[in-house]
This record gives sequence, structure tokens and C-alpha cells, in this order.
Amino acid sequence: MHSITDWLRGLSGPVVYAVVGGMVFAEDALFFSFFIPGETAAVLGGFLAHQGRASIGWMVVVVVCAAVLGDSAGYEIGRHLGPAIIRTRPLRRHAERVGTAQDLIRRRGPAAVFVGRFIAFFRPLVPSLAGMSRMPYRRFLFYNVLGGVAWGVGFTLLGYFAGAAYSRVEGTVGRVAAIAIAAVVAVTLLVWYLRRRRSRGREPSDDGGGRDP
Repeated sequence: MHSITDWLRGLSGPVVYAVVGGMVFAEDALFFSFFIPGETAAVLGGFLAHQGRASIGWMVVVVVCAAVLGDSAGYEIGRHLGPAIIRTRPLRRHAERVGTAQDLIRRRGPAAVFVGRFIAFFRPLVPSLAGMSRMPYRRFLFYNVLGGVAWGVGFTLLGYFAGAAYSRVEGTVGRVAAIAIAAVVAVTLLVWYLRRRRSRGREPSDDGGGRDP
């Protein structure tokens, strides 16, 4: 996470939008959630906006549009490839959870598109399953947009306000650390001074009284 943040900080504004939007889109359309969770990209985008690397307004727009377009791409992939998606190696290892997502589509219908947007594993899977089930695209798009707006705005702003809180905490921690270091130095000097006085008090006096005449 820190390495990605450091890398993005070195990019120009338009490229930051492109990278964050691409991460969100790739999760939904290409099942990249197994590698880069969409929440990470959205929160990171908001955090970078707080750092001044991007505009929070445009970052929200980019994340929302990438989420909606990614889900739409996933819908088309599911519609055209069908069950072949479920037979891919990553999904075969999660057969039980795939079955749960299919059941969610059957029971909730288009509302599952909205609900699935907020569940990490289901987020890239539900659009493809909706396409496989031949759900009408207009109906899918309505819930897709609702979920994309709620999810994109929420997580991007979460990153933005987390960045603000981090800055405040960082300043407070800096002051506390300075005070703590000063206190440690003062205590160390005091202990050194007291030990020095004690060692001097224990030294025998050299007055010559112990010699015979």
C-alpha cells in the first residue's frame, strides 16, 4: 500500500486519475479484486486528493464512472462468455461463494447488483452473473449506477477524510514525540548527576591520617 502511494505521488494529476480509475475498472471488469481490491483504489484516490495530488471532486467522478463502466463491461463479458467464466481457475477455487452469488441473483434480481457492489468478492462477479442470466441491461444499469454512486462517493470521501485525520494525528504525534524525547533526556541527565554525586560521596578522603609517625 505504501509503495503504491509513493509511486502515485510522483505522477502528474491526469495520470493519477487514470491509474485510480483503471484500478477500479479492472477490478470490476477483469476480476482484479483477487489482487487489488476496489476499495483500496477508491480510498487511495481520496487520500491522494487530500494530499493535493488531485481534485476530490474529479476523483469522485472518476471512481464512480470507472465503477459503473467496469460493471457494464463485466455484464457484457458474462452475457457473451456465459458459464466459461465460472470454469476459470480463480473461480473454481471459490465454487461455494460463486453459488451464493448466483443464489443472490435469483432471489434479489436486479437489487443484487446494488447489494453486490458492497461485498468484495461479489463486486466483480455479480455483473457477469447478471449478464449470464440475461437480465435486461436497462434494469441492470439502473441498479449499477445507484450502487456505483453510493460506493464511489462513500469510499473516496472516506479516503479524503482519513487523510485529514492522519494529518492531524501526525502533527499531534510529532509534538508528543518531541515532549517525550525531551523528558527522557532530562531524566537521563538527572540520573547521571545523582549517580555522580553519590560516587563522589563514597570516595575515601586522602588526609594522611592512616600513616605511622
